[in-house]
Amino acid sequence: MGIFIALFRGINVGGRNILPMKELTLLLEESSYSKVKTYIQSGNVVFESNKPPKNVDLLIESQFGFKPEVMIISKKDFSRFVRDNPYSSLVGKEIHLFFCNDAPKPDIDRIEKLKSKSEKYSIKGKVFYLHAPDGIGRSKLAAGVEKCLGVAATARNLNTVNKLIEMTEIV
Repeated sequence: MGIFIALFRGINVGGRNILPMKELTLLLEESSYSKVKTYIQSGNVVFESNKPPKNVDLLIESQFGFKPEVMIISKKDFSRFVRDNPYSSLVGKEIHLFFCNDAPKPDIDRIEKLKSKSEKYSIKGKVFYLHAPDGIGRSKLAAGVEKCLGVAATARNLNTVNKLIEMTEIV
């Protein structure tokens, strides 16, 4: 059995793409995933599976009528992404990991233009790490990160990432 983390993008935001976590848990359990645990309403799920999950987006579409973007990451890869975080010693709510569907093709000039003086960033593999001490809501870089990277991404702050790692230990 493998342990996986599913990161849903763009659900339960602004009254659109509503995906209740209890119903999502039941749907995944009925689809032969086990020990399904969710964390907060923004779409973070930890579960076990005999094989790498596929078509979770299609399950959601058939049950809820919309097809969300879902990134499925193995516990091993997710743990490596956390270990590779160059800002892990800083305040968790100020650090954001942008998990990319594919390897980023960064436009460094664009990143540097959007980055504030207080922000720092790093790209390792399929993760863009951002330290935004003034908050992500004010960050022009955070708002434009996908255009800067040339790929779809979904972000989680370090506090959430650490909680998901903790959840993989109890699944």
